[in-house]
Amino acid sequence: MPVIDQAKARSSALELIDYIDASPSPWHAVASTETRLLAKGFIRLEEVDSWQLAAGGRYYVVRGGASIIAFVLGSRLLPEAGFRIVGAHTDSPGLRLKPKAALASDSLARLGVEVYGGPILATFTDRDLSLAGRVVLRAKKGQDTRLLRIEQPMLRLPNLAIHMNRDVNEQGLKLNKQTELPLILGLLGEGEDAEVQLRKLLANAAQCDAAELLSWELNVYDVQKGCLWGASEEFIADSQLDNLASSYAALTALIGTEQPTSTCVAAFFDHEEVGSESASGAGGSFITDVLNRICFYSKLLEDDKRRAMARSLFISADMAHAYNPNFPAAYEPGHKVRVNGGPVIKTNVNQRYTTNAETAARFMGFCEKAGVPYQQYAHRSDLGCGSTIGPIVAARLGIASVDVGSPMWAMHSARESAGVLDQVYMIAALEAVFSS
Repeated sequence: MPVIDQAKARSSALELIDYIDASPSPWHAVASTETRLLAKGFIRLEEVDSWQLAAGGRYYVVRGGASIIAFVLGSRLLPEAGFRIVGAHTDSPGLRLKPKAALASDSLARLGVEVYGGPILATFTDRDLSLAGRVVLRAKKGQDTRLLRIEQPMLRLPNLAIHMNRDVNEQGLKLNKQTELPLILGLLGEGEDAEVQLRKLLANAAQCDAAELLSWELNVYDVQKGCLWGASEEFIADSQLDNLASSYAALTALIGTEQPTSTCVAAFFDHEEVGSESASGAGGSFITDVLNRICFYSKLLEDDKRRAMARSLFISADMAHAYNPNFPAAYEPGHKVRVNGGPVIKTNVNQRYTTNAETAARFMGFCEKAGVPYQQYAHRSDLGCGSTIGPIVAARLGIASVDVGSPMWAMHSARESAGVLDQVYMIAALEAVFSS
């Protein structure tokens, strides 16, 4: 095992926790990312503007408020060096508020929600929940979009007592998504209106008049902050480790890359958890549009552009399933990856992951260059395998690709866990990618 600076690893883990805790929605994740890019001299570009790119320049562009692509122009010509691209995503599974969410019954105000992606619904019960996302307001000239976050616990999904659900420990907690997920907001007095109560709360948080509220996209999030845990605080507990841990590792690696030879790109997409098929998702044109514009302003002919893509590499960075000793039957016997055991190279012959023998070997080389361990993962053959943005982006760009991730427990829970060392391992591996 490599010698790790424990103080550096702890500091990196705490920085990740700060990043996640500042990012309770995909829109906040982009804002948190933008803050760090601006502090390191990156320049924001707008898709509606003509771009003027300088040699060695550091830039970023946002689409849809919840997807962001940052890049550093390399010193070598694109046809000779290509792109080094790391992709991750800003969204996480959970609950989203409906447009007409307020419900009134039995003197209580409740909020109707939709299930976003594939969360472990039972983990959202009996937790301190609130709302974060964005709202759109009336303005003198059109509309005004603002981030919104209510920091105090405001919502709850109470469990049914075991006296009324005697089989819950044997059969598990099963929640009807329509009738048993509405969240308790508060008491309703005589003649009080649940919709009025909700809009007043949102208006206060957005610092506007309730009549100005037009629409919203709001996450339900757990207000409990992340922490380190374990006998030696060797683990991380937080929400959204899948996949903000990968996003932050890629962001940190890109920011730390000075004067690369290849043009380096970090792309963080919304909507991965629901299939990526959106204008701002990995299935849309965002990554293609940005790369095409870089090629255009590099004055590449079409043939040179094809040469550049042929020399490029895409790293799909998404969290991996760590071995849980309480459930040994869930894992492929030869692929028990360990928390704090290093980046995981993920393989699936049905192309749920993009890794092939050549790209796996290339990523092994990056890990060896960085002095970090690596692991390999394959899913049990009798269980359905999840996927990533890897197959989508690789197919659209036509470039070599590998799927990797840091190992974690309780993926898609309201409270997930990962390893302190794995964060610095992944950052180091991605720094090696960008410097290649």
